[in-house]
Amino acid sequence: LVGSKPAREKREESRGKSNRGGAMANLFLKQAKQYAATRPAYPAELFEFIASKTPRRDLAWDVGTGSGQAAASLATLYAAVVGTDTSAQQISYAPALPNVRYVHTPPDLPLAALHAAVGAPPGSVDLVTVAQAFHWLDLPQFYAQTRSLLRPAHGVLAAWCYTEPRVEGSPAVDDAFWRLYRFSQPYWAPNRRLVDDEYRGVDFPFDPVEGEAHTGPFEFSTERRMDLDDYLMYITSWSAYQTAKDKGVELLDEPTVRGFQEAWGGPREEVKTVKYPIFLRIGKVRPEVQNESSSSA
Repeated sequence: LVGSKPAREKREESRGKSNRGGAMANLFLKQAKQYAATRPAYPAELFEFIASKTPRRDLAWDVGTGSGQAAASLATLYAAVVGTDTSAQQISYAPALPNVRYVHTPPDLPLAALHAAVGAPPGSVDLVTVAQAFHWLDLPQFYAQTRSLLRPAHGVLAAWCYTEPRVEGSPAVDDAFWRLYRFSQPYWAPNRRLVDDEYRGVDFPFDPVEGEAHTGPFEFSTERRMDLDDYLMYITSWSAYQTAKDKGVELLDEPTVRGFQEAWGGPREEVKTVKYPIFLRIGKVRPEVQNESSSSA
């Protein structure tokens, strides 16, 4: 994957990629429980759409599986699912299912070791998914891995994110949220801009899947019922929340929490519907690119 670069440059590049992957794991290390408890589930319609684009449903690889939210849904549609993540703590909150295998992987895994971890020879994976983690990946390296694993001509890559929540019927809560989100900007990793852009501007060198004229983003939505404490716990699951806290800044200080409580407009226990827009990029491997990747693997 690195061609003819000098050995020293290869080592430096590899170390940089490992640091990026390790940083992702570290950002979510202290919040794994909150993440598993408060992040929204993905709608069945999303997975049904994705699965309808893969001619076979033998094996799916879920990258950055976290607490297994996507893997659990994929398990209802694919014979076998492998979920990989650089955070062992996140994986510890994933549901145990008979046809799902979770693997803790280092940030920069050589291609041969990746095939072994996924348990898949080249060209044998039907679907690769990345749920809310695409912006953390080293994309050129990841694309090479994906092309090597996916079935020729028919293998599909699906990557999606959800953006900022909207509280149904409570514009005051949304206003309070956006004030906090703008204030939190210095504590987000630069990669977060890809999510704010709904993955529209990301390089996505794949062909449209069958029946579609483009690779997206295709829009879906999901929702979760939350009381105020659930909603605030969701905010504590942000990577930016932990980064700010490590720098001595409490994003949910007393005035901010009081502002949310006033905006909630009722007791903290009152449950509201919180909606999250979802944006999906999906495509299949370009045959000539896959052939080049396979010959160099």
